[in-house]
Amino acid sequence: MLAKQYEITLPADYDLDVIRRRIKAGAPLLDDRPGLGFKAWLLRERGVGGSPVNQYAPLYVWRSDGEAARFLVGGGGFENIVRDFGRPTVQRWTVLAHFSGPARAAVPLPSAATRRLTAVPVGPDPAAPAAHVEQEVERLREAARRPGVHTAVLALDPGRWELLHFTLWGTAPEHTPEHTPQDASADGPAAELFAVPHLSAPELSALPEGRVW
Repeated sequence: MLAKQYEITLPADYDLDVIRRRIKAGAPLLDDRPGLGFKAWLLRERGVGGSPVNQYAPLYVWRSDGEAARFLVGGGGFENIVRDFGRPTVQRWTVLAHFSGPARAAVPLPSAATRRLTAVPVGPDPAAPAAHVEQEVERLREAARRPGVHTAVLALDPGRWELLHFTLWGTAPEHTPEHTPQDASADGPAAELFAVPHLSAPELSALPEGRVW
């Protein structure tokens, strides 16, 4: 499984209703896309929820590498982004674990998401990265049981040795300007908060539960 995300940062005075209309029009095209676990149509608004920018930053979890490739370079949809905004950098992670939370059954459409990126520590013990990842998987397993959690994913960028901690929430986690919310793994660096105008989840229920190996 692959997690992918691209970020389109928009001008401070950009009318985000343009993006909301884009999401409404485009969502049906991915609501039944084969090979797609889910696409979270993510949006940040400058000055809302602690965001310093206006940003459209959808995140995908693909079950099929081939369908992910078709989307990017096989005429499967990414050309529309390139046409309208230029070609953004696409971040890529290998999914390590996925957990459903208690809000998934009660709230089919999450209202918020958090994303946190952390480094895998470097040390003299060659087994340390594996131990660190195992610890993070278990922390995510426990944290995903928290009320309000819809879906939680842990993924790895082995080029940067960086972990993606991504959580969909049935209701937005508590937030004040002085305290940026943490994601479902609770501790560590602050997470970025996104609104979720729509969730395309054609194969969400088919994602393996727990650690993927």
